[in-house]
Amino acid sequence: MTIDSVVEIVNRALYVVCITAAPILLVSLIVGLIISIFQTVTSIQEQTLTFVPKILAIFLALIFLGHWMLNIMVEYMIGLWSDFSVYIR
Repeated sequence: MTIDSVVEIVNRALYVVCITAAPILLVSLIVGLIISIFQTVTSIQEQTLTFVPKILAIFLALIFLGHWMLNIMVEYMIGLWSDFSVYIR
């Protein structure tokens, strides 16, 4: 196993992590921004107001995008396990 193959594996792993985490993080960011604008407009300064909508939005995003995210991770792991004999040399 060469340094190039290790770098390739790590590069692909970081790509998979970024691709699978991005939709959930974007949903959380957008919901937080909307709640923040709502709080600014109505002058409500409650710190705990963002938790419930964010949790619900993340839960819904996981329901709708979970299958896609899991497929990406499974494809990466299948690729790793199928090339396992190459890596142990």
